[in-house]
Amino acid sequence: MVSKRGRSTIMPIHNMKTFTFTAPNFTEWKEAAVLSLKGKSFDSLYTKTIEGIELKPLYTKEDLDQLEISRVTKPAFGWTVAQPVSATNGEQFVEQMKESLARGNEAIAYNGLKPLVWAEEDIKQVAELITRYPILFTEVQSDDPILQAFTYIEETKRKDVTGICISAVPLALEGFPGVRTKGADLWTAHHEGADAVTELALSLSIAAELAEEATSFEEFTNDFYARFAADTHFFMEIAKFRAFRVLWKLFNEAYGVENVKQVPLLGITSLRSYSKLDPYVNLLRGGNAAFSAILGGADWLTVLPHDVLTGTSPSSNRYARNIQLILKEETHIDQVLDPAGGSYFIESLTAELIRKSWAKFLEIDENGGYQAFLQSGELSKLYAQRQKEMATGKKTLIGTNVYAELTEVNYANESTVTVSKRLSEPFENIRCKQQDELPKTVLLNFGALKDYKPRADFVSGFLAVGGIEAIWSPSFESNDQALSWIEEQQPDYAVICASVADTEEVVTNFLAAYKGKCPIDTAGKYPSETADQWLTNGLNGFIFAGQDKIEKLNTIIMQTKGGRSVE
Repeated sequence: MVSKRGRSTIMPIHNMKTFTFTAPNFTEWKEAAVLSLKGKSFDSLYTKTIEGIELKPLYTKEDLDQLEISRVTKPAFGWTVAQPVSATNGEQFVEQMKESLARGNEAIAYNGLKPLVWAEEDIKQVAELITRYPILFTEVQSDDPILQAFTYIEETKRKDVTGICISAVPLALEGFPGVRTKGADLWTAHHEGADAVTELALSLSIAAELAEEATSFEEFTNDFYARFAADTHFFMEIAKFRAFRVLWKLFNEAYGVENVKQVPLLGITSLRSYSKLDPYVNLLRGGNAAFSAILGGADWLTVLPHDVLTGTSPSSNRYARNIQLILKEETHIDQVLDPAGGSYFIESLTAELIRKSWAKFLEIDENGGYQAFLQSGELSKLYAQRQKEMATGKKTLIGTNVYAELTEVNYANESTVTVSKRLSEPFENIRCKQQDELPKTVLLNFGALKDYKPRADFVSGFLAVGGIEAIWSPSFESNDQALSWIEEQQPDYAVICASVADTEEVVTNFLAAYKGKCPIDTAGKYPSETADQWLTNGLNGFIFAGQDKIEKLNTIIMQTKGGRSVE
């Protein structure tokens, strides 16, 4: 400690051991929070999710005490690492899979989107592998050659084969009781726009239909699995996985089952937030999503490589696998059954998801079930809401709709998994235009650097989202300097940047003197009376925070280069 006179004072050790702090209470915290808001309402700290759940700024023990916690933990520690490889034929698949298994992979993961050509010897090696490791086959058709491997397995060993086969039409694998083929795969619904509540409700709706088709509930349970994609909303994804186990218990109880059998809960990193723009950011997204699925209690996990959209490589597959291995080997999180249990926030969020999802499930059931819901258009509305939030910047994708890098982008479509929609696609469609199709753009900067730089930085970032590079002008002290410079540059498009205090005078004077044909915008949003007057006098438009970036960038390109609008 230091006294007011600058002389050091030291608290005796025995005083330190007995020193206590007054326990803070919520009221005191709220008072301090209100002071820090500088006039804003305390309610501004609350946020509402797409699920309709209001998140509080602080959760306390009192929140936990109010919950009727019905925690259901996973049946075993750890999870199965199920990483695919990037083979182009059967021989490569066997070679790469053996290497992957030797380096930490724990399952034979195969995606049948692009079936491979197999030699008989390679099929036999696959047969040998799946008697030793669990399998995770996804997007597999009934005529996929890899399924021949099951015929090479001795009948005495078939009961020991375990794993999951995910396909549009459940596969008929007679004699393999340990391989589950019927379940709730929420991959497509997730990418079509479903939120966490909808995904959980749909998983129960699918389960209900499968249970009705089965000859017994036990038969249904023994063949069932659930797979969820984990996106980047970290805590919501943790709660989603945790909520499923409780909902599964409630579902069983609704059928009169007392001794509930747990079913495999699979996680896979979502591609909804993956982007071809600045793809290395996908590494961070994948790691974030993987961690949330593990904390939520996934039994199986697949981390998709950061370049899965444009074509994977041995290196990217290794990075994806190592994300799981780091989480397993370095954090020791596999030694805990419910690592998120007891968190005031996560427990509250889980309880809210359980309540809302069960109600949604009953609603879907009353309105015709799973297939009827898919035809209702509700998923499209949810996706449109997400896309609007992306376009206006309410939600961000780093490197895509904010902090975009003006570097060369690989737009190849070489995805090894089926994905219907991604949030970054409209931005990719704008960025994929050739450089000569984009307008030569300048920023007309008025005043001192400190005055116009905040707006110039914002506009540069806004335009970079569309692949448009903005050339900064010198600092103009007069209108004549700006007019002379723009005449020299001959740009296709220009944006005036000045301080809030100077903009009205600067724009008014510039419009009165400028006789060129280049569309002129200004940075900032202004009252309708001022804006209408400027537009009447020749201003093209505005660039401001909260604007629909996709719409504005398309408009800029259309106006300046006569290009087509890209959606």
